[in-house]
Parts: sequence; structure tokens; C-alpha cells
Amino acid sequence: MKQNVWSGSTPDFAPSAHTDTFPRENLPARELWPELAFDMEDYRYPQRLNCAVEFLDRNVANGRGGHTALISPEETLTYAQLLDRVNRICNVLTGELGMVPGNRVLLRSANNNWMVATYLAVLKAGGVVVATMPLLRAKELGQMMEKARITHALCDVKLRDEMEKAAAEANHLRHLAYWGNGDLEARCDAVSPDFTACDTAADDVCLISFTSGTTGLPKGTMHFHRDMLIICDGYARHVLRAEPSDRFIGSAPLAFTFGLGGLVLFPFRIGATGIVLEKAGPDELLPAIEKYRATICFTAPTAYRVMAQKVDGFDISSLRKCVSAGETLPKAIFDAWEKATGLRLMDGIGGTEMLHIYLAAPEETLRPGYTGLPVPGYQAKVVDNDGNEVPRGTVGWLAVRGPIGCRYLDDPRQTDYVRQGWNIPGDVYVQEEDGFFRYQGRGDDMIIAAGYNIAGPEVEGALLTHPAVRECGVVAAPDGKGGQIVKAYVALKSDYLPGEALVKALQEHVKAEIAPFKAPRAVEFLEAMPRTESGKLQRFALRRMAAG
Repeated sequence: MKQNVWSGSTPDFAPSAHTDTFPRENLPARELWPELAFDMEDYRYPQRLNCAVEFLDRNVANGRGGHTALISPEETLTYAQLLDRVNRICNVLTGELGMVPGNRVLLRSANNNWMVATYLAVLKAGGVVVATMPLLRAKELGQMMEKARITHALCDVKLRDEMEKAAAEANHLRHLAYWGNGDLEARCDAVSPDFTACDTAADDVCLISFTSGTTGLPKGTMHFHRDMLIICDGYARHVLRAEPSDRFIGSAPLAFTFGLGGLVLFPFRIGATGIVLEKAGPDELLPAIEKYRATICFTAPTAYRVMAQKVDGFDISSLRKCVSAGETLPKAIFDAWEKATGLRLMDGIGGTEMLHIYLAAPEETLRPGYTGLPVPGYQAKVVDNDGNEVPRGTVGWLAVRGPIGCRYLDDPRQTDYVRQGWNIPGDVYVQEEDGFFRYQGRGDDMIIAAGYNIAGPEVEGALLTHPAVRECGVVAAPDGKGGQIVKAYVALKSDYLPGEALVKALQEHVKAEIAPFKAPRAVEFLEAMPRTESGKLQRFALRRMAAG
């Protein structure tokens, strides 16, 4: 494994290909960026770089044109067929819809082949992708469209209603086209399948990805063409270690960068195959793994927990690697999946600001209950509120830096995330003496009860080992005296009924698993936990319930 000697260097901008200069003009001031380093050879790229060419054209040029690129329930596309479609979309965008390099193009769709093709087409034509979650409503879309000054939008006709409402209020939108109703398809059929990629700079903005934040206006994170390759040549190459014969499957929307990397960028970087499903919950993933012989799975811990209970009815022997991210991976879920399948879950933490995973562990160093080590080319440490590194074994804030860093689109919250040259994602960690990082929770997941600092996810992990618990969330609740208590929200398996006896049994179970002072003082039963579209537990919703 190549080692990176930190330089803290941030190279000067290359001349931009963007004629619409909005993206580069709205990057944060350079002194507000985190420190970046490219000393590791894998992260050195030419100044002129179009990432879509690397992901698509390069595979065709290297003889992979006949290899399957994408599988969906509707169709299978080889790399050559996908390149044909992407080039046609490029010609529609630039010829009929007047898109110029630097224009922002909103994409709205569930995971399907057309979503992948339009994504690559915008990149290849020099545009900036703004991909949106299918469940977003017009108000949320409108905020993003205004913030990013969206000029063009491509949308699956199935999601037309909210798109039309948002478009009616959009100040900068010039063109809107749909697929699924024959419109974009007919336009593509009428144009050439040949297109010369825009000569973009490696540091031209190509993606504005909005965070799935819980409060306030959404934050747009700005990423470059080179960043799309960095996550492949770092995490995917050195930690995941996939092969061209692999077939990737997962649940995350492509608008969520965890899904974009795991289902499209990672397989396309090595000429492998991505499987895209519009519905990819646990009940859909298991039969799809069996049907399409998937070998690598990307999904959230909750999905692995559910699938572990149902896996006996399916042949998933093709699976060889399973990645868990999006939220903390409790040891109970790690153990349940390994017992059910013989496979060990590869945990990792990343974020929209950093594009993908920056802390993880290769299979041979997996340690249940630990996230792992920095991805090669990255550094991480645990710091106090003043940014000073704390002694090993001490709880503090995770600080990380590498060849990618947070750059918010025209947002004063840049200085909340980047401090003293480091990215501070808001996660609470302990770094052990041997360097391994152990997750404690988000900053607002920490509960101060009776003078103790208690991590909600740790209590959740203990609860999940009880046979009655299907899923749970643990937050702080007011104690009526100006302090806090630990409160657990629990969804039960179908053969258990809520009641005081079960509350006491759960409390005693937690006391036997972890320190007794961490046990929940209050337990409330719910039908299901509130979750984001990307599968994350909405603890803020539970905190509201507890406060109310």
C-alpha cells in the first residue's frame, strides 16, 4: 500500500472550460478550504480531465465495449450501448436545449439506466450535475434550484408532478425535458451517436450534491472531475478491491453519493457491472442479488439486519463483499449478518462533503464495532473543541483531511465544517492506541445524564441484541428537572407485544450488555423508526418526540 507524505498543498486552478462561470465563482475563498494533498501517486491526474470519459469512453477504447455496464429490470446495456445513449443525450443537451459548459442540470429520478445515462451525459458535456432524491417535494426542489441557479432539468415522467410545481417557480430554469414518456427518447433517436467530450479541467466543478441535512436550508457541496476518480482510486482500489468481473448492487439513491460511488463510479472505473433498481429495500434486494448474481452489495445496517432474518429463502452465494455505511454499524448487526451468510460487513464512514468513504478497513483488518483506519492518502485524528488532538482512548471530534475536502456552494457554514485546515464532520470518535477509530455517535447523539456522557448508538447496539427488537433509536429526553435521561424508541418484531414487563426486560438486558448507567430510563414503542430516503435514522425526529 503506497504511503502518503502530507504536504498540505492545494494546486492552483487550471483554466476552466466553463463558459457559464457560476460554479467556480461561487466556490469558497481558498483560505476557507481544508488542506488538500496529492502526494500519493494514485491521486495525480492531468490538468485536463473529463471524468465521464474515464468512466465510459475509456472502457470502450480498452476493449470492454461488449461487457455489461448496467443491469436493470427493464434492460441490460453494454458499455458500447451506454456510450451511444450518453452521446445522444449530450447532443440533445448542447444542440437542442442550449446547454453550455458550467450550466447546472437538475436530474430527478429513481435509480434506473436513464438516470445513469443522463448523469454521465451532463458530465461529458461539461455541465454540473445536481441530482435530487425522488421523494423530495416542490418546496425542497425549489430551494435547490434557486441556490444552484439551475438552468436545465431532466426528469423521469413518473416524478413529473412535483417537478412541474418547482419549475413554475424557478427563476433560472430555461429547459425541462422528460424521459419515460417518449420525449427525451425520441429526441435522442433523432441525433448523432457521436460526441466529443468537453475539454474540462480536472478541477472544474462537475457535481453539486446537496446534503440531507435536518435543519435549515440545504447545503450544496461542490466536487470536481478529479474527485470522482479519487474515491475510486482511493477507497475502492485500496479498501474494497473489486474486480472487473464484479456486479455491484445496493439500495442508496444515485442522488446520494454513497449510491453514486457504489453503483456507478466504482464499477465503471474498472469496467465492472452496476445493477440499478428503482425499489431496493431489503425485500427487493435479496431476490435481485439472487437473480442478477450480484457480488458486491452496498446498503445500510438496518437493511442487513432485516435481510439476515430472511436470507434463508434466497440463493445469495454469488455475494463476496458487503459494504455498510450511511449510519453506525452495531456489532449485533455485524454478527447477525456473518452468522446468516458467512460474510463480514465492511464498515465505513464518509459524507457528502467528502464525496464518499474516508475511514474504513480492508477485510483482513475488520474489527467488529470499529470503523477502521483512514483510507490511504487521508489523515484522521480526534480533537477537542479547540482543535487540539486528544490522547488516544479519549472521546472527541473526528477531524479528517485528504485529496477531497468540503467546499460549500456560497455558504457561510463553510467555517463550521472546516477548521484549521481540517474537515470536522460532527462525528464523535475514540482512537485506540493501535490507531483504530471507534464510533461514538454524532455530536447531537451524545446524551449527558447524571453527569455521564452516553452515546446513543452504543445503547442502540445493546438493545439490538435483544430478540424482541427489530429496530430502535436512542436520544436524550428532558427529565423535568433541567437535565436529561436516556430514552429508547423501539420497534418490535411481529411476535412480541409492548408492555411494562418488556420495558423492564429491555432495561435489564442493556444493563447486562453495557454499563448499567447507560440503560434507558424510558422506553416507548413505535411501529417503525423514522428514516430519511437514504435510510438513515432520523434521530432529530425522535428528539422532537422526546422533547414534546
